[in-house]
Amino acid sequence: MQWEVVVGLEVHTQLLTQSKLFSGASTTFGGMPNSQACAVDLALPGVLPVLNRGVVELAVKFGLAIDARINSPSIFARKNYFYPDLPKGYQISQFELPIVEGGHIKIKTGKSNEENEKIINITRAHLEEDAGKSLHEDFHGMTGIDLNRAGTPLLEIVSEPDMRSSSEAVAFAKTIHTLVRWLGISDGNMEEGSFRCDANVSIRRLGDEKLGTRREIKNLNSFRFLQQAIEAEAEFQKYTLETGGEIKQATVLFDSDKRETQVMRTKEDAHDYRYFPDPDLLPLIISPDWIEEIRASMVEPPDLCFSRFIDSKIDSNSKATYALSKYDASMLTADIDIANYFEKVVEIIGRKEAKLCANWVIGEVAARLNQDNKNIKASPVSPKQLAELILRICDGTISGKTAKDVFSTMWDGENHASADEIIKTKGLKQISNSDEITKLVDMILIDNPQQVADFCRGKEKAFNSLVGQVMKATKGKANPAQVNDILKERLNKKGQE
Repeated sequence: MQWEVVVGLEVHTQLLTQSKLFSGASTTFGGMPNSQACAVDLALPGVLPVLNRGVVELAVKFGLAIDARINSPSIFARKNYFYPDLPKGYQISQFELPIVEGGHIKIKTGKSNEENEKIINITRAHLEEDAGKSLHEDFHGMTGIDLNRAGTPLLEIVSEPDMRSSSEAVAFAKTIHTLVRWLGISDGNMEEGSFRCDANVSIRRLGDEKLGTRREIKNLNSFRFLQQAIEAEAEFQKYTLETGGEIKQATVLFDSDKRETQVMRTKEDAHDYRYFPDPDLLPLIISPDWIEEIRASMVEPPDLCFSRFIDSKIDSNSKATYALSKYDASMLTADIDIANYFEKVVEIIGRKEAKLCANWVIGEVAARLNQDNKNIKASPVSPKQLAELILRICDGTISGKTAKDVFSTMWDGENHASADEIIKTKGLKQISNSDEITKLVDMILIDNPQQVADFCRGKEKAFNSLVGQVMKATKGKANPAQVNDILKERLNKKGQE
C-alpha cells in the first residue's frame, strides 16, 4: 500500500529584544536560575502586563516579509493549562485574532543546483510568552523550576499542512530560520532555545483528499532531529495502519537515541485550553502609518536578494546584479552577513569579477569559518583585505594557487597584514615577463629531450610534466597561463623541425 506523508510545522522563534513580552526583565541567555524573573514573570498578586512595543514591530516585519495580513486589532488571549513552570496557570498568547495572518514561504526542493520551488502557505503567526523551565538534575531527586525564560517573547509561526516529506519540512524550517535572522528579528540560536519546532505528522493513502489523524512531535531543536522525528513517526503510523491499528491524536516526544516517538499525552484541542481574551490587555491597534514606517526600515528580503544575484541586467536605478549561478546565489544568501560581505568585496573590485569573488567567499572563506567554528562577522580577513588579494590575482601579481597561501597567512596572522605586504615580505610576486619565461622554457626543453619526444608522438601527459618542471624551476612563481602558451608554442616548433 502506498502512503503519503502530510506535515505541518509550528515554529517558535524567540524575538530579539532586550526585555520580555510583558515585563522589563532581561532576556539575556545563561543567567543564574530565577535571576531574570521579575514580579510580573513570577505572577505575584496585583501585577499587570505591559506590552513591549519592540516585539510588535518585529512581528510586523515578519508579516510583511511573507506578504501576510497584519491584523488590527489583534487580541491577546489566555491559554489555560496547569504546569509547574507556568506560575500564572495560563499563558498569554493569541487565538482568534493573531497579529499576522496568511502569507506564504517559498522553499527550494531537490538536490541539484537547479532546484525546484514550492509554496508553503502560512496559517498564522502569533505572539506569545514562553514558559519557564523544569530542571531535573542536581536537585537530589527533586525538580527545580527556573523562571528566567518565563515571559520571553515568542513568535509562533504555523504552516498549513502543505509539506509531503521530512526533507520539505526541513527546507521550510531552514527557510524560516534564514528569514528571521536575515530580518534581524531573532538570533535563531537553536542550542539556546531561540528557535525550535513542533511537527504535526499524519499519513493518508496516496490519492486520498481527507487528512489522516495527526500526532504532534514537540520541541525539536535541530534540523537533523526534525527530519529523523518525522521519518520515525511516519513509519510508526504506516506500521500501525497496515497491521490493523488506529492512530489516536496525541502529543509525542522524539527519542533521538532509539529513533522513535513516544506518547507524552493525549492531544488537547483548542477548547481544552479555554481560550478567552485577556482582560488585562487592550486590543492591539496597529495603524497603517506605523506599518509603512516599519516597512520602510526593513532590509531587502532574501528571495529578492537571490533574484538580484542571479540577474544579469544592469540597472543604474537599482541595486547591483551579478549574473551568478543559482548555486552560488543560494550559498551567498543563506545568511545576510555573508551576502553583505560578498557585496562589499565586489564593490571594491568591480562587478566584472563577481564570479571570482563568489568563489572565494563560498570557498576559502567559508571553509576557514567552518574549520574555526566562526561566523563571518568574526572573520579575521575583512572584505577589504580579501578584495585586495583578489585584485592581485586579476592583475597577474600572483597566481590563484599562491593567493591561497597568502590568504592562509592573512587568516592566521595577528598583525592584519595586507596582501601586498605578505607578497612583498615572502617574495611571492609572480613572474610574468615573457622573455624570462621563454628562457626558462627553452632550458627545460633542452634538459628533458625524452619528454619533448613523447609529446611530439602525441603523449599529452608529457606536456603536463614539462609544465610542472617549469613551475618547479620558478618555485611556483611563473604565470601558469603564460607558461602554457609559451610551452605550446615552443613544442609546436620542435614538432615541425
